[in-house]
Order: sequence, then structure tokens, then C-alpha cells
Amino acid sequence: MKYVCLLILALSSLKLKAQDNYEIQVYGSETVEKGSTMVELHSNYTINGSTVVTNGQLPTNHVEHETIEITHGWTPWFETGFYFFNSIGDAGRTAYVGSHIRPRVAAPLSWNWPVGVSISTEFGFQKSAFSANTSTLEIRPIVDKKWNKLYISVNPTLEKSFKGPDENRGFTFSPNVKGSYDVTKVVALGLEYYGSTGPFFHYDAFKQQDHQLFAATDLNFDPKWEFNGGVGYGFTSAADRVIVKIIVGRRF
Repeated sequence: MKYVCLLILALSSLKLKAQDNYEIQVYGSETVEKGSTMVELHSNYTINGSTVVTNGQLPTNHVEHETIEITHGWTPWFETGFYFFNSIGDAGRTAYVGSHIRPRVAAPLSWNWPVGVSISTEFGFQKSAFSANTSTLEIRPIVDKKWNKLYISVNPTLEKSFKGPDENRGFTFSPNVKGSYDVTKVVALGLEYYGSTGPFFHYDAFKQQDHQLFAATDLNFDPKWEFNGGVGYGFTSAADRVIVKIIVGRRF
């Protein structure tokens, strides 16, 4: 566990807005097997979030996000994912929010690289009442490594808005980092970090940046199934304060 503690210290020194709270996940480098399909349900509930309409965006307090993700593996190194974002809440906050498509390529295992590497590109739209930037692109490099019981994944993500208040800001830096440790053959405990600094070399003031840290659990009880759950805390005024998340996936 000392390596996870070192990871916390490293993260605390970074000036790192997290990805929107529909799919809260640090990616591993592995793609879905050729001919297989993964179906995932991302369930996130904001216990303590914004409470007023801001620039036309609905508040996030006590709202539930349900995202359906379907990913198909076309080759041993190429997959495509599809997302359907949904919101459940009072005062007009129950709606279909938008959809994204996400192709991803990975370095084949035959290359025998010392770390896992892949790159994901995600593009789509979302309604302005739920996201000020309604057309966005995400470029997510992924590097991960497993040392015995310790696992670390780093996603130095770039995001670009094509329609909305950030469309002229260029690419923003939104790093995601995960460290976990296998306490048993089934249970892994760890930390997940999600953040955003704003545009390169023109970083937002710290209080406008987004910094979230999740205590998370992964359960590996069956190779066909995936489970990840956690509780997250936001450290800046731009971040939702407390969020609970659960991801359940099944391979076919």
C-alpha cells in the first residue's frame, strides 16, 4: 500500500476539470477482444452538487446519471464504443442528454512493450441544459502497468469544444490517474483522480479548476464481468462536492 500512498502525494502536488459526471472512469489500455461486445452501465449520483441554474445549465445536486456504454472489439487492437447519456432528477432534470462515439487503438501485445498503451478518441453531442459545451472531442492517451499486486493507469486527456463557451479556448488538459492494490484475488482497493486545468499555458485560476479524488473498489469475481464502485470528493468550487459511482459491465 505504500505505493498507493506515494501516488496520493504525487497527485496532491499537481494543478490538475474532470470529465463530465456521466462516465467517471480511468481507462486501462486493454481493448475488448476481437468479436466480443462489452455492455456497461455507469450509475452516478451527486449527493452534494450545484443547487442553482448557472449560465443555462441545470443544477447537479441530487441528480442521477445513467450512461449505457456498448463497446465492440473489431480486431485484437481496435474497438469502438458508443455512449448514451441520461439524467434522472426533479425540476426538469430527467432527460436523454446526448451520445458519443469512441474508437480506440492499442499497441498489440506482440510488440512486447513494457507498459500497456492505447489511445482513445471520443466525439459527440450533449444538450445545453446539461453541458454548456454541446459538441466536444476528447483525445485520451492511456498508459498502464501492473506490478504484482499494484496497478497504475495514467490518462493525460485533451478536450476540445466545437460549440459552446469554450470553443475558442483550444485544447484543455484533463488528466485522470488510477492506483489500486489487490488485497485479495477478487478485491482491489485504490484511488482515482479526475481533474482539469483549463487551456495549455493559460490555466484557469485554481478555484475554477476541477479536482476530484475517489476512493474506489474493483471486484474481479468473473472474467466476463466488470465492477467498479467508489465515492468521490471535489476539492474546488467548480467540482461537485460528493459523488457516488457504480460501473457494472458484462462481456458477450
